[in-house]
Amino acid sequence: MGSDSQHSSSLAEELLERALRSGVEAAEVYQANARSRPVFFEANRLKQLEVSQSEGLALRIWRDGRPGLAVAYGPVDLSDLVGRAIALSQLNEPEIIEMAAASSGHYPDLGHAVPVEQLVEWGKEAIDQVRSTLPELLCSAEWECDRETTRLLNSEGLDCGYTDTTLSCYMEAELIRGDDFLSVADGQTRRGHLNPTDLADQLLQRFHWAKGNVPSPTGKIPVLFTSKAADMLWSTVQSALNGKQVIERASPWSDRLGDTVMSPLITLTQNPEAGPYSCPFDDEGSPTQPITFLKEGTLQLFYTDRKIGRSLGSGTTGNAFRPGLESYPTPGLFNLLVQPGVKSFEAMIQEMSHGLIVDQMLGDSAGISGDFSINVEVGYAVQNGEILGRVKDTMVAGNVYTALKNVVEIGSDAVWSGECYTPSIVVEGLSVIGRGNN
Repeated sequence: MGSDSQHSSSLAEELLERALRSGVEAAEVYQANARSRPVFFEANRLKQLEVSQSEGLALRIWRDGRPGLAVAYGPVDLSDLVGRAIALSQLNEPEIIEMAAASSGHYPDLGHAVPVEQLVEWGKEAIDQVRSTLPELLCSAEWECDRETTRLLNSEGLDCGYTDTTLSCYMEAELIRGDDFLSVADGQTRRGHLNPTDLADQLLQRFHWAKGNVPSPTGKIPVLFTSKAADMLWSTVQSALNGKQVIERASPWSDRLGDTVMSPLITLTQNPEAGPYSCPFDDEGSPTQPITFLKEGTLQLFYTDRKIGRSLGSGTTGNAFRPGLESYPTPGLFNLLVQPGVKSFEAMIQEMSHGLIVDQMLGDSAGISGDFSINVEVGYAVQNGEILGRVKDTMVAGNVYTALKNVVEIGSDAVWSGECYTPSIVVEGLSVIGRGNN
């Protein structure tokens, strides 16, 4: 393993040297090595174990000010890669060349791996706990350990890298009773340790709430999005905070810096050391940094890469990321933290006289316009502070920005949902449409 790592390291350095000898003004090498070990369960039993490994090199050059990008996976002909990058550069317009300054830093590893036997044990434990309460359930699950090493070198003398190990699990349980079918799913993404007990408890709680079907509440009523479902709201907010969307005048907040754009209950931040999506530098080599995007509903800052930051006059915020190895860096968020409130999930339910809980949805999320209409896959009716049961054939429609101006409460139960750390949230201003009888 050590010799492979050394070979991989020297390969990146040789690629950079060859690019510079070819006569380009500037060059950058982005190297990613990934190893994944997923464990799959199906119909309550262990199905298979897998190991997948990939290695990729991305060379970005500027010749006559024109950028070119070429990518290779696995064994690579370095001369061919340089030639392809130069050829592709001739198709692009010249641009200002701006790169991270010389520095050398290989950061401490983030997270640590666990053996595959531990993943199998966690999977069996979660399934056994669920079925000890509801033996009629059919469970499927995936438990995974991902380890990725990133290194970035450029012609200015930058050389930085780190290794990131993330653990994740996803579990789905299905219940069939006559013509009624209910599928409930949940998951975790963490560093170092997964908690099968918590995962099983979450699934069992939802089946308990769904013990009976009840009529759906309708009209403009308070809607409680669980922490799992709330990510739908924040994905729209992430788009609106993107400096590229601001430049293109697509964001509704393009001219709103310093304005109150949401409920004063909302504060949104980024912390480069928080959670399983933490990272020390972005894909341009800029250090990541703590950022407050919205403070008590007031818009403070957009996130940018070098190019967009220069256009906005704010400079980069250290948020340049590649959607894929074949892509140029573009503004992106690696984590978004929604500041939790003080009330528990149970307390928020107790304060709802009439409302709907949304836990799982079907359909597209809202785009940057904020308008959406989603089918509720798993949801529950609330009356006088109590969950009555599961609703079916129910839709929720409205606008994300309107809803986030009408926040009733933010919970204290924040968890990672994708790359967003979010609590549950109760909002008003949305329309609930459902059949009167289920």
